[in-house]
Amino acid sequence: MNLSDIINIESLRKVLLYDPRQPLLFNTGLFLLLFVGFLCVYRLLRTRPTLKKVFVILFSVYFYYKSSAECCFILLGVCVSDYLLGLWMGSERRTAVKRMIVALNVVINVGMLVYFKYFNLLLSTLASVAGARFDALDIILPAGISFFTFRSISYIVDIYCGQLTPARSLLDYTFFLTFFPPLLAGPVVRARDMLPQVAESPEATPQMVGEGLFLIMAGLVKKVIIADYISGNFVDRIFDNPSLYSGFENLMGCLGFTLQLYCDFSGYSDMAIGIALLLGYRFKANFDAPFKSQNPTEFWRRWHISLSSWLRDYIYIPLGGNRHGRTRQRINLMATMLIGGLWHGASWMYLLWGAYHGALLVLHKAATKVWRLPEMLRDTAPVRAANVAVTFVLVVIGFTFFRASGPEALGDMARQIFTDFRPGVAAQFAEAYLMIVAALAAGYFLHFTPRTWTTGAVRVYAEMPLMAQAVLLSVVLFLVIQTRQSDLVPFIYLQY
Repeated sequence: MNLSDIINIESLRKVLLYDPRQPLLFNTGLFLLLFVGFLCVYRLLRTRPTLKKVFVILFSVYFYYKSSAECCFILLGVCVSDYLLGLWMGSERRTAVKRMIVALNVVINVGMLVYFKYFNLLLSTLASVAGARFDALDIILPAGISFFTFRSISYIVDIYCGQLTPARSLLDYTFFLTFFPPLLAGPVVRARDMLPQVAESPEATPQMVGEGLFLIMAGLVKKVIIADYISGNFVDRIFDNPSLYSGFENLMGCLGFTLQLYCDFSGYSDMAIGIALLLGYRFKANFDAPFKSQNPTEFWRRWHISLSSWLRDYIYIPLGGNRHGRTRQRINLMATMLIGGLWHGASWMYLLWGAYHGALLVLHKAATKVWRLPEMLRDTAPVRAANVAVTFVLVVIGFTFFRASGPEALGDMARQIFTDFRPGVAAQFAEAYLMIVAALAAGYFLHFTPRTWTTGAVRVYAEMPLMAQAVLLSVVLFLVIQTRQSDLVPFIYLQY
């Protein structure tokens, strides 16, 4: 073996082993190469369902290892724990024991979240109260831990509620929990939706392949061409130093981050759902044009649908929902949204964001009880447009809380917007940031287009000849490669 062979082997080893700076993400060239090879083997195993499941599990564990190193053993441990607790739940008749099993599962999963995500925040808060010095512990956060712990909790709770029978196959359950497309950043796929598909070991139809490829292309465009571009070239600069920019530029930064977050997160969801379709599995949509919402309640039915429905079914309803009067309903709404805010991470800004959205939901529920437009005006175009505009402004304000580094930065941004707006800089801004303005305009325009445009485009692409599909896919990949930044830009929700 000569020196060049040794160097090539060493380079390959570095590429394939865990590197915290280079996780294996959908928007990387390494994933594209590995996934093409994975698909070839996956197709060869289509008549061997057990081997196919084992192969997918091995690839999924490797995919997670590339993002979180040895934390992949935590994921496998949760698989075994859930499987055994599920079998115990299925064989148990005593309600008290079943409740204990649910509590044990919740303690295991919430305990992991508290340790990995909130331990430093808790200790630093206690230290500040006591006036003591605190050095943060070096705790590595497993990627996507919030997503697979929520899936774990829903599995056991659904068995307890009689909505799901326990998985009899450890292989099937491990496949479900480790399945790589939604593993790192959702959607929060529930066992009752996916386990029946796993048992069938489905194959993708030509329609599913066409739809999946379209979603993958849409996700790449959202992530790389829109989200990453406006983030690195404009949004980050504004939020890092808001006092250096006029109020108008700060406002554009808020609008930019709102679009960036949507494109980044929904782009991941699109790619995850698209990749699953290529493998024969169908997930529910995770976003439904959320900026078209006419009120805060509708927004949470359209934004991160899998999480908001999870919070509704496993937090809000168990707390009592709207079954115990208006006051209790409002308390339950606030508690649910505070938990939703805290779910995003160990930051008081996330908690503030959750409290803000909880207050919006409470105020909306209260307003609908005391004031309603006449029926003849309620569904008119001007009223719908006004509702959408007001709701959108409220959402943008909320995402400013979400992105700001702290209360001081938030105050600086608000002060610039309300005391130093300077609308006269708009022309200079458009000239200096022409491509940013174009990306913002294109992103919002595509978002507000009629749904029939999207469904029509999906149908047209799926019905194209295979060669035409390949050509269009190649064009999109070329544009993505030309646009992407030199440094890898991780998906925002990987940290959650």
